[in-house]
Amino acid sequence: MRSVAYSGLFLATSLVPAMAADPTGDWRVADGVADIRVAECNGAMWGVVAWEKEPGGRDRNNPDVSKQNRPTLGMPILLDMKKKPGVDQWEGQVYNAKDGQTYSSTIKPIGSNQLEIQGCVLGFLCGGETWTRVSGPIPSSPANSMAKGAPKTLPRTTGAATAPGPKTTGSAAAASKTTGQKLATSAQPADPVGDICLLPDIARFSH
Repeated sequence: MRSVAYSGLFLATSLVPAMAADPTGDWRVADGVADIRVAECNGAMWGVVAWEKEPGGRDRNNPDVSKQNRPTLGMPILLDMKKKPGVDQWEGQVYNAKDGQTYSSTIKPIGSNQLEIQGCVLGFLCGGETWTRVSGPIPSSPANSMAKGAPKTLPRTTGAATAPGPKTTGSAAAASKTTGQKLATSAQPADPVGDICLLPDIARFSH
C-alpha cells in the first residue's frame, strides 16, 4: 500500500512544471503575520522570518535565556531540512516561537504557489498549515555554490537584466560601487534579511 501511495505521488508531481517542486522563495504564513524566506544552504533547506506584520518581535519564549532577546526578524524556523528520496518533500525540524519548542517537520510544495508544512511532537500530535508564495524561487547562494564546487549563481534581482561592466580597480572601483549602492537603495527598500545562508545562525551549521 505504501509503494502504491508513493507511486501515485511521484506521478502527480511529475505532471507539473519543475518549478512547482521548488520550496525556495518567500512564503506568507497561514495567519498572515509573517513571511518566511526559504533557501537552499549547502544542500539543505533553511527558512527564516523575512517580514513581520508587527515589527520588533523578540524570541521571548525560547528556553535558552541568552536568546530570549534576539529579534524574530531573521530568526531561523525551518532547520536543516533534507530532501526525502523519490518525493518532493524535505524533512528536518521547525522552531515554533510561540512556545519555544522545536518539532520534527516536513515541507512539501503544492503546485507552484503553496507550501504545506507539517510538524509533530515525538511522532504524534501532528498538525500543519499551508503557506502562500509571495516571491521566488531563489537561486542557490553564491557562497554555497562555491562551497559545493558548482558554478556561481547570481543573487535574485528585479527588473531588466544588465550586462556586466568593465573591471575597475582602486578608487574608481570604490566610487563605482558606492554609486551603485546609492542607486539600488533609492530604487527599492533595503532587504533586512538578504541571503539567509550568510546569517550566522545558519552559516555555522551549513558550512
